[in-house]
Amino acid sequence: MGKVSGRLAKEIERLRRLKDDEIDFSDIPEKVDWSKAVKGKFYRPVKESLTIRLDADILAQLRSQGKGYQTRINTLLRESLDGLVSRRVRIRRTEFGAWPRRGPRHAR
Repeated sequence: MGKVSGRLAKEIERLRRLKDDEIDFSDIPEKVDWSKAVKGKFYRPVKESLTIRLDADILAQLRSQGKGYQTRINTLLRESLDGLVSRRVRIRRTEFGAWPRRGPRHAR
């Protein structure tokens, strides 16, 4: 954003100093239906190029679905990792009732 001066600068500074409970949200409708929300719509992770060896039949299957096979590989990997993380969370919470506590010896 470029340099702002005068009345606009004063208004921005006044708004910046507002505490959360002082903000008037009465003219903004509350969002209660998130069923059509898209996860990650505005998130664009940094991509990194690499060489990977895949089984020929797996690659053929992904390529047969048309353009964008690398994006599909990335999506499959992300969904798989997300599933692993959520499974680990469920297992840990089930086994321990909560996250195990780290003592001073294990503190990061």
